[in-house]
Amino acid sequence: MNIHNAQILILHFKLLISLSLLTMNSFAAEAPGTGTFTEEQFEKGAQLYSRDCAVCHGNDLEGGAARALVGPSFRKTWSNFGVNVADLFTVISTTMPPRMEGNLDESENLDVLAFILGSNSVLQGSESIRNDYAYLAGIPISRADDALDIAATFIEGVYGIEPTGTGPSMEDLRNAGTSQNDWLHHNRSYAGVRYSPLSEIATSNVTELGQVCAYQFYSNLPMQTGPIVHEGTMYVTDAQRTSAINAATCREIWTHYWEPKDRTVWPNNRGVAIKDGYVVRGTSDGYLFALDSANGNLLWARQVADPWLGETFTMPPSIFDDMILIGPAGSENAISGWLGAFSLRDGDLIWKFYTVPEAAAGGGPSWGNPENIKLGGGAVWTPLSFDLEQNEVYVAVTNPAPDLPGYLRPGENLYTNSIVALDIQSGELQWHRSIVPNDDHDWDLTQVTPVLKAGINNVSDDFIATVGKDGVLRTLDKKTHEPIYETAITTLLNQDVPVTREGVVACPGVTGGVLWSSPAFHEQEKILITSAIDYCSRFTAAERVEYIPGQLFMGGSVTPEGEMSGWITAVDVESGDVRWRHQTPYPNTGAVTATAGGLIITGTIEGNLLLMDASTGEVLRRIYTGAPIGGGHISYGVNGKQYIAVGTGPMLTVRAPGLGPSRESSVIVYAITD
Repeated sequence: MNIHNAQILILHFKLLISLSLLTMNSFAAEAPGTGTFTEEQFEKGAQLYSRDCAVCHGNDLEGGAARALVGPSFRKTWSNFGVNVADLFTVISTTMPPRMEGNLDESENLDVLAFILGSNSVLQGSESIRNDYAYLAGIPISRADDALDIAATFIEGVYGIEPTGTGPSMEDLRNAGTSQNDWLHHNRSYAGVRYSPLSEIATSNVTELGQVCAYQFYSNLPMQTGPIVHEGTMYVTDAQRTSAINAATCREIWTHYWEPKDRTVWPNNRGVAIKDGYVVRGTSDGYLFALDSANGNLLWARQVADPWLGETFTMPPSIFDDMILIGPAGSENAISGWLGAFSLRDGDLIWKFYTVPEAAAGGGPSWGNPENIKLGGGAVWTPLSFDLEQNEVYVAVTNPAPDLPGYLRPGENLYTNSIVALDIQSGELQWHRSIVPNDDHDWDLTQVTPVLKAGINNVSDDFIATVGKDGVLRTLDKKTHEPIYETAITTLLNQDVPVTREGVVACPGVTGGVLWSSPAFHEQEKILITSAIDYCSRFTAAERVEYIPGQLFMGGSVTPEGEMSGWITAVDVESGDVRWRHQTPYPNTGAVTATAGGLIITGTIEGNLLLMDASTGEVLRRIYTGAPIGGGHISYGVNGKQYIAVGTGPMLTVRAPGLGPSRESSVIVYAITD
């Protein structure tokens, strides 16, 4: 690789500074003095990267379906808190390309490493890079920044922090469940019922449903957005883009692009929350920001999650009064999870509830820690639900870390995989219920919704539905917090067999069961309908658990076993009996929406929008969208006409053999056509 003389001087200067910063590193003594890799290795690595890596990480390492491998954020990632190039090589050689581990030999993996290092301004030299931990660990890239200071990261909008747009009001948000036309929350209402009272589109006329319009994102970022609609305007997102469009014509009103300002973690985003002219959301680099609903202007932004610890925002936030409620994903990175309330006006912290206080302290009565390892988890990455009468917000707290060796953290591991009920105004704990204690399969509790009320939802008592990656739908009595029933909605196998170092096959697999999409409730049929993934994995605990800050901390390995498929399951809301089931040839992660027209609306990652009879589960219509359906889809009204909107595009978390590459992301709108 030819480098201009001036660049060489600059790089030598950077190298000397970096080496001086590494004097505290026990491996720095063997840092190479003549560079790190040869031009031949760099060029070979470039060819291998183009063949095996560019499809996910981008032709120029700029990122796409997977994270960027070039730039300040990448360089900081692999020098953060003791993380080094040796750890980077371990990741490359043992996990890449995904599901093709071992496809490259050691020499080829070193060539790829050389190409990545050279692309990040690491000086090449006269000797070949080699697989020696001390040698690799001494190669300097950069250092990470200090701990997060949310006050220092505040950004004020150019036009001020007050929106010029209006609505919806707090009263509108409270009454969203009774609104005929709007879809104001990710799951339509604070209770999260996902039921539309519209009936123009019905079982009798789904054959007349046709595409009205489509809004193109021109992006290959994962599409998991849950659209929001207010008075004919729809708000949709991907990891970097927030758009307001006409909900009946798909005409763009405005678009805002978020340029990451720090390390990014996972490129998933599931939507916005809106109130009083504010449009708020989180980012993959830990920022929370607000836009003006009138024009998309940035009002304010504040980094409130720390991506260097592995924290990232993927969930749709909720707004209550003048508070934004949101928490970070990243249990697999051993974060110490939390749910926070932040000011709608400027993002300042109001309260924060820590989901794994004992783990953050190194252990405790419900965790233990016999080998004194790093403990963490308790991320929050799925929608919240609320009981406004009780002034409670319900949180699905996810898995503990390390994920697989449960014997290294004996106990319930509170509050992981628990329903946590908090006082909305103060964030104080009201009650909790552990659902999957001492989880050793990464079986996150993902949903605590819907919240059903006697006398309102045509049910006999007040209760909460909950489901997660363990593949079991449960309902809890709201008064006693005790389970009413537990119903399997996917294949279960060896769920009570502990994960060992020899390995155990269990179902659901590591991304099985229910992920980020909530159940729906059909009031007339009195059924809960849930989409799920059916597949199994071999779970194996590691011989030695090693924590690398900000990186995956699984404590073992997981490999798929057998075929993958999906289920749409309707369960009697009172008894827990399965009313009907529909199996799909590929996994399901898309949302379920019920309507007064007797329909269940859902979609599959093979790209089919399904319109089903709520009473029987019969598929009345399949509409191929051209790309996987993995996020939220909704039904709403504009000017007296009912519409269905669905997001389609690339998947990242769940993939299936046999599916080709996806087209770019879009939101497609359907209605009854004349």
